[in-house]
Amino acid sequence: MTRTTAELRGGLPPALAAVVDDYEEHLRGGRELSEHTVRAYLTDTVSLLDHLARRSGTRVGDLDLAALRSWLARGRTTGDGRATTARRAAAARSFTRWLRRTGLTTEDVGLRLVSPKAHRTLPDVLAPDQARAVVESTGGADEPAGLRDALVLELLYASGVRVSELVGLDVDDVDRGRRLLRVLGKGRKERSVPYGAPAERALDAWLTRGRPALVTDRTGPALLLGTRGGRLDPREARRIVHAAMAAVPGAPDIGPHGLRHTAATHVLEGGADLRSVQELLGHASLATTQIYTHVTVERLRAVHAQAHPRA
Repeated sequence: MTRTTAELRGGLPPALAAVVDDYEEHLRGGRELSEHTVRAYLTDTVSLLDHLARRSGTRVGDLDLAALRSWLARGRTTGDGRATTARRAAAARSFTRWLRRTGLTTEDVGLRLVSPKAHRTLPDVLAPDQARAVVESTGGADEPAGLRDALVLELLYASGVRVSELVGLDVDDVDRGRRLLRVLGKGRKERSVPYGAPAERALDAWLTRGRPALVTDRTGPALLLGTRGGRLDPREARRIVHAAMAAVPGAPDIGPHGLRHTAATHVLEGGADLRSVQELLGHASLATTQIYTHVTVERLRAVHAQAHPRA
């Protein structure tokens, strides 16, 4: 039976358990990581140290390159794919780098750990006419939930923000005069993202006829609300997007992240440069944004194959 991370952590030798506690404090206190990222780092670190303990290691000084490699190999034999292996290797390198920097080890044993590069699959994106149909799928709705759903779709496609960034918006984060959203992204980095006239119309309808009907004593400053007046949950935002996709014949079943991919692709195809798209999406590295150049090339190939008589 597979043991949970908490069970594995509780079974570590005392010295290793103490290191995990210190590492968790470092992750939570100094790097401004999301809760999801902290949990992922800790899960992989605990798994690594459990593996070390099974190899009779009792302290982090026992960790070496052979232990790291055998840990990754064990994961591959139990079904880890290339992407998972790459992620676990990155987590291990982060941990060993911290061990060396804090003086808990004399060398960074993860420096020579290599991992397979994850295959970067091209994301599904909507065609422009599909995108238009999706964001207009709630057109005519006049009840609060319908007005909110229309705004969710418009803002996700108009701005390319992440769903967590969308539901985290407060009313004061919207600069309606300049049509800008003040977004708090990964690593608590703030950026301004523009939106267009259709999104402004949806925003006006929501703020005048939708949001006031759902406001309660517990609402606070949240822009988007659930039916009980609290801040909209990301899961509900995902449900809204999937329902809109289902209402458009031929549209792929993509979620909020798919709308983000679609927005970036359409902006790039419309003539924007890659640096501008990077700023729009809030990517720390241009390399992350470059996947959209592959998306547009693939779409060009598909059009060519369908339209050219000698394709």
